[in-house]
Amino acid sequence: MADVSVADARVPVLMYHAVAADPGRATRALSVTPRAFAGQMAAIAERGLTPVSTAHLAAAWRFGRPLPDRPVLITFDDGYEGVHRYALPVLAEHGFPATVFVTTGWLRGPYDTGGAPDTMLDWEQTRELAAAGVEIGGHSHTHPQLDQLGEERLRFELIHCKEIIADRLGAAPASFAYPYGYSDRRVRRAVRETGYAQALAVGNGLAHRRQGPYALRRVTVRRSTGPEEFARLVEGRAIGRAFAGDRALTKGYAVLRRARQVRRGTAAAGA
Repeated sequence: MADVSVADARVPVLMYHAVAADPGRATRALSVTPRAFAGQMAAIAERGLTPVSTAHLAAAWRFGRPLPDRPVLITFDDGYEGVHRYALPVLAEHGFPATVFVTTGWLRGPYDTGGAPDTMLDWEQTRELAAAGVEIGGHSHTHPQLDQLGEERLRFELIHCKEIIADRLGAAPASFAYPYGYSDRRVRRAVRETGYAQALAVGNGLAHRRQGPYALRRVTVRRSTGPEEFARLVEGRAIGRAFAGDRALTKGYAVLRRARQVRRGTAAAGA
């Protein structure tokens, strides 16, 4: 297997959410059917791509280690039950690693806050994923917009998530994914200072080393992603055109979010 230059690598990082035949309304658009997921993993195998974990990719870039030929990451956000029921057998069939970023307050069990949008993993299923070689990362405790939080609440979301995963799985998570993909310099600094080694955003573009370990981009796989579009995503072709509408909305919402932050800061200063 050939290695690619670390400096030159442009890596598709696939962002999944639910894998479900009949998802709830809140998760439908960002879900994929079990059949579609199986076909997508077969397409990765047929094209000779090499899935790696988030920790593997970040460590390669951090220490200048070579990457396998045509690397790709398979990631899941939130922690939906279908990742265990439907995705894990397919990943195991192909021998593919993956990363699941769990919202600890949404998983079924003693820390459940009751805010989950659909059926979630429980901790036994999460342990089975980890035992099968799936990397378990953090995704906050209650899935807030982290850049809209005050410092105390921000730190709580990051640290409590990390502590719960360490307690339930016996190892602290090394990787983090920002809820909704939102972060700013303050959030990224907090993620680093609370002990996460790398973090993933969205951005709908290829990941590369110059983005830094706390702002790696991903591309969204959703229910409307057909075979041809999926092939373009994993091959890194025409990604900008595929997500042009998403990027326009993201830029507009970023302006709104900055305005909200300024208003909060002004209000706090006048209090």
